[in-house]
Amino acid sequence: MRVAIAGGTGFLGSVLARLLEENGHEAIVLTRRQETSGEFRKVGYLNEGACPEQELGKVDAFVNLAGTSINAGRWTERRKQDILSSRITATDEVVRIISKMEKKPGVLVNASAIGLYPTSETAIYNEDSPSGNDFLADVVKAWEHRAAEAGREGVRTVFMRFGVILGKEEGALPLIALPYRLYAGGTVGSGRQWISWIHVQDAARAILFAIEDKSLAGPVNAVAPNPLRMKEFGQAVGRVLGRPHFLPAPAFALKAVLGEKSTLVLEGQCVAPSRLGSHGFRFLFPDAEEALLDILKSE
Repeated sequence: MRVAIAGGTGFLGSVLARLLEENGHEAIVLTRRQETSGEFRKVGYLNEGACPEQELGKVDAFVNLAGTSINAGRWTERRKQDILSSRITATDEVVRIISKMEKKPGVLVNASAIGLYPTSETAIYNEDSPSGNDFLADVVKAWEHRAAEAGREGVRTVFMRFGVILGKEEGALPLIALPYRLYAGGTVGSGRQWISWIHVQDAARAILFAIEDKSLAGPVNAVAPNPLRMKEFGQAVGRVLGRPHFLPAPAFALKAVLGEKSTLVLEGQCVAPSRLGSHGFRFLFPDAEEALLDILKSE
């Protein structure tokens, strides 16, 4: 199977590309950078004059993970516009490429996020739950709307709504773990906000699962089946690192430092992977402490 990945040099994309190769598939990475080295075949796109559809040839699946990280930088108005426009631009280009292909891929797996759902300390959300109305929800709605255009080309489309992806070098975990490494970890905000997480290996496996399961389409929550409240998650990080959990980070301080982006750690959603579960997906890391041990065990 040949799989094209937009955003394949990023945090999740690089893990997915390796997983594909390990399972006997070919990963073709679409990249803005004009690089030719590396273990995977690379095709330039989003560059002036680029025609990736002419270089790709036949692909069985397309995965779109491209977009500016929501974790980087303060959410200025300019930054927020970049978060939105980077996703829309990349998705529009992926749909355009698919439309130009003589032989269409069987599926498009497009990245999305559980930020679509309203924040709540009591609700449990599945793929049929209503959406919120804040900045992240608006980004996700626009993102999925553009990806849905691939359906007009007869391509099965999956919106992979990722939770907090846990990995060693990138994503949210290094920032969460840093205070514990400095012996300054503790409860963030009220501690009652939910964190719906997924190990990066399971995130990549969920994408491959969605590619291979031809009955899976539409929104899919890519989260582990056991979310935790932030206080419990922090305590688990402390246990794994052998550090105390005692120094609280009050909400007002985080709002002062992070501004609107503080909602990423001060608010959350309890999200269930209902469709992955009903289709038979098996998590390697269903429990947070197991996932944290795997990622942080060398600390």
